Formats: sequence, structure tokens, C-alpha cells
Amino acid sequence: MRDLRSYAVVSATYGAFTVTDGALRTLVLLYLHSLGYSPLELATLFLLYEFFGVVTNLVGGWLGGRFGLNATLSGGLALQILACAVLALRAGELSVVLVMACQGLSGIAKDLTKMSSKSFVKLVVPEDDGAGLLRGVALITGSKNTLKGVGFLLGGVALETLGFAAACAAMAALVGVGLLVSSLVLPRAAGKTTTKMPLRSVFSDDARINWLAAARFFLFGSRDLWFAVALPVFLASSLGWSFSQVSGFLALWIIGYGGVQALAPALVRRPDAAPRAAGALLGWTGFLLLPLGALGGALAVGAPPAFALVAGLAVFGVAFAVDSALHSYLIVAYAESESVALRVGFYYMANAGGRLVGMLLSGALFQAAGGGQTGLLACLLGSALFVAVSALLCLPLGGAERRAANPASP
Repeated sequence: MRDLRSYAVVSATYGAFTVTDGALRTLVLLYLHSLGYSPLELATLFLLYEFFGVVTNLVGGWLGGRFGLNATLSGGLALQILACAVLALRAGELSVVLVMACQGLSGIAKDLTKMSSKSFVKLVVPEDDGAGLLRGVALITGSKNTLKGVGFLLGGVALETLGFAAACAAMAALVGVGLLVSSLVLPRAAGKTTTKMPLRSVFSDDARINWLAAARFFLFGSRDLWFAVALPVFLASSLGWSFSQVSGFLALWIIGYGGVQALAPALVRRPDAAPRAAGALLGWTGFLLLPLGALGGALAVGAPPAFALVAGLAVFGVAFAVDSALHSYLIVAYAESESVALRVGFYYMANAGGRLVGMLLSGALFQAAGGGQTGLLACLLGSALFVAVSALLCLPLGGAERRAANPASP
């Protein structure tokens, strides 16, 4: 890598933020569920978090190109500190409006930080090093998700041991350290474009990026359709698990998922060029239908729910992790260094949109189907439909790759 120190600082800062992101989400979900909020109400509380993710990714890439990635990274960290601090100070008088507003701030923070961190990777890896780019993206993405799993676990444990207010205050302090270090070390002009770009330039005219973004929308919508609300509520209400047990289970899944992401270059044969990675994407996406179908079938015929969930989600997690890592590599590979923040921002706008729709459907389907195992099965069916659409959207990538390599060809 050209600048190992910047990569290390970005990775560490992103990691510190990610721990608080996972912990805060678990804290809010489990704490408000214990207060009697319904699944649909819980999904609604996270509405601004996901909605502002869409807006932030759309505008954040443009801001990163105009003011530099250091500025957008620092802005994201500062907003997370504010969200955690407000929740800590007002813990005794939480309202729906206050929680939604703080989650909205956290959503903006998450996507500013993610866009900035992943864009930095493009700037520190030589242009002709496809394998190095894949390893760098896989490592920062995988470690992020592993630490998010740690955050899920810490969220449940902190809720039981420290209480809501003290846990939020501790998270604000952790992000503050990351903000201080990154502000002092990272180059201020990194990612800043040399030419002035209008806001409309956030929309991509590269067919590869557009197809990839559409596939990403349904891929992450498929995951959050069961994971965002239905699964934790099912574990707590139907299986009677404690806060720590629920958060620990989710944490272990995300930690394993992140570990597989970091190992993705070794799991995919010769993935260090965009055309080969695009070809592998279809197979890994389609494979996700197998564990979803097996899990749904096992639950439908009366298999022990805990065993079925552990086995089914383990297989799903491995395939989803590799698929997601290939997605993340491709968007960075497709983007030009001059406009990397714009392209990554546009792409993660689709990611946030998919999470938003998936989260709302998770709460709505689970509740409409009556909750419990029937509600979880409804969410798994919706997830399978989203996976199928994502796989279909991967099909045009091959043609788009050929046209990008030879613009004169039909």
C-alpha cells in the first residue's frame, strides 16, 4: 500500500465507530422492546436511521469530493458523539420523537463514516493492484462487521450491567478518541476533487455501477427483512431469551460474517479482477436461496427453532459475507480515483435504501403474520424473494463489463 499509516488510522477509527453503531442499535431495540413497543413500532423508530442513510450516501459522496474525505469522516464521528450524548442525558425521559431523531443523527453518522473509510482504500492502493484492492476492501469491510458484532454483544451486556444512560455515555467517549486521532493524522485534502462538480454528478452514468447498486439494494434488503426486527423479537418473545442471549447470538453471527468477509479473497478463485468478480457474484447471490429455503422448511416441519436458526444462519452468513465482499470490491474497482467518493456514495445510497425497505418489511410482515414462528417464516419468504431479484440484477453485469472494456462494441 502507498500509505499504510492512513489505512491503519481509517480502519481503527471506522472500527471504533462500528462498535458504537452496533451497540447503540441493540441498546435501543432491546430497551424499547422491554418497555412494550410492538415490532412495527420498533421498525418505525429506525425509520430515520435508514432514511437518512439514503440521503447521506447520495449527498455525502459529493461532499467528500468537494471538501475531502477527512472532513466527511470527522463530521460523521461528531454526529455519532452527539446522538449518544443526547440519549445519555435524556435517558430518563425518552420519547418516540427523541429516539427517532437520535437514530436519524446516527444514520447520517454511519454512512458518512462508511463512505469516507471505504473511499480512502482506493487512494492508498496502487491503481494496477487488483488483488491489493480486494484485500484492502475485504479487510476493512470484514473487520468492520466483526466489530459491529462485538458492538451487538456489548449493547446487550451494557444494558444489563451499566444501564442505558451510562452505556450511551461510554460510547460517546470511544468515538471521541477516534475523532481526535483521525483529525490529527489523516491528510486533509484526501479524496478532494480538482474540478468543481455539480450536485447532479452524484448520479452515475456507468451501467456497471447502476446494475451493481440495484443488486445491492435487494441483497441488503433481503438480510434486514429477517435480521433487523423479526429475529431479535422472535428470540426474546417466543424463545424467552434474555437481552444478553439475544445480543450475544446476533453478535456471534455478525462476528463470523465479518471474519468470512475478511477471508473472501481466499474463498473465491482468482477474484482479483473486476470481470471475474462480477461473474462470481451471480453464483454467490443465487446460493443464498438454499439456506433460506432449508431454514424455512425446517421451521415449518417443527424442527427445534434454536438449532434450525443456528445451522441455517451459519450457512447463510458465509455465502452472504463473500457476496457482500465481492460487491464492496467491485464498486471501489469501478470507481475512478478522482470520483471515488461520489461513486461509493451513490452505491451505498442503494445499500441504505435496501436496508430501509427490508427493516420496515421485517416489522410489518412479522406483525401482520401474527408474530412468533409464523411471522419469522413470512420474513424468510420475503427475504428469498429479494435474493432472487438481486440475482437477476447481476445478470446484466457481464455485458456492461464488456461494453466498458470496449466502448465501441454494441
